[in-house]
Order: sequence, then C-alpha cells, then structure tokens
Amino acid sequence: MDIIKSIEHEQLKNKIPELRVGDTVKVHAKVKEGNRERIQVFEGIIIKKQGGGVNETFTVRRISYGVGVEKTFLVHSPNVEKVEVTRVGKARRAKLYYLRDRVGKSAKTKEKVGARIETKEITVKEEVVPGENEVVEEEVVPGENEVVEEVTTEAAEEVKEEVKEETKKEDAAKEEKKKAAEEKAEEKKEDK
Repeated sequence: MDIIKSIEHEQLKNKIPELRVGDTVKVHAKVKEGNRERIQVFEGIIIKKQGGGVNETFTVRRISYGVGVEKTFLVHSPNVEKVEVTRVGKARRAKLYYLRDRVGKSAKTKEKVGARIETKEITVKEEVVPGENEVVEEEVVPGENEVVEEVTTEAAEEVKEEVKEETKKEDAAKEEKKKAAEEKAEEKKEDK
C-alpha cells in the first residue's frame, strides 16, 4: 500500500452515515471557543456531495433569519460528532444549487412518499480486534493424519453404497408404478 494511502486510511472513520442529496439533516459539530468545547447543531438540506475518501464533503444549506447559510462538512472529520437524517428528500439531480434562488416553502425539497427515516451507516473499514482473526496451527504428527483420512474415505464409500441402494429401490418402485399404469390402460381399452 502506498504511504499516502496508508496514512489516509488511518484517518477514515469506521462507520459513516448514508447521506443523499436532498435529505434534511442535523449535523452535530464540535465548536471550540477559547479553552471550552461544545457541540453545535446545524440543521438544513444537503445540496451537494463531492469528493471521496478522506476528502469527501457534503454541503448543508439552511435559511437563518432570512439569510441563506451554507456550511461544508468533511464526512470523516473528527469535528463532526454525528449526522442525523430528519427528512428524506426527493432530488433528481446531484447538486441542488437552484435552492439558492428560492425563498420560503419552495426552498425545500419534496419529501419521498413512504420513505422511512433510518440511520443507515456504511462501514468504511472494519475494526480489527487483536486475537480474533488469528489462525491456530495444528501440529502435524505423521501417523495420526493418515488414520483420519482412511476412516473418512471408508465412511464416504459406505454413504455412496447406501445412496446407490436407495436409488435402486426408487427405480424399482417407479417401474412397478409404470407397469400398473400400463395394465390399467390396457384394461380400459378392453372395456371399450
């Protein structure tokens, strides 16, 4: 793996929310004021998504006190605490720049009919727990493994023989049914 890619991979979050353009979201972002840190919620409509990997961003627009405000957030930023989807919007384009010219109700996207608000998360990278994926190697003793192989082959041959016997019985039963059906057909012909 490339050095840059490995460094970027370390910066990625394990799980990110599934975001779509047109959705109304609440972004819980960390804000630093002096030596204090608090979480501020920014609610609005996602008007665009762009980039990929560490540089993946989404822009949220809202109207506050009659003025349109847009904020761009990095998806994998440690300053973005969480993103909640409050409304699933219906959008037919990738960038909703036309919302900038609108005011009031027309500045919103239509809600998808029957859409459930689910907090789906996409797993970007899996957490590796030490000791979980370790492979335990068995000691190879020359005499023991051969015996196991012989027993399994004998058992397999016995199973094959049993299956052959069952198929022979089934074939015999089918032939008897055919003969009985033919006899009935002959009797019907004779009666007519």
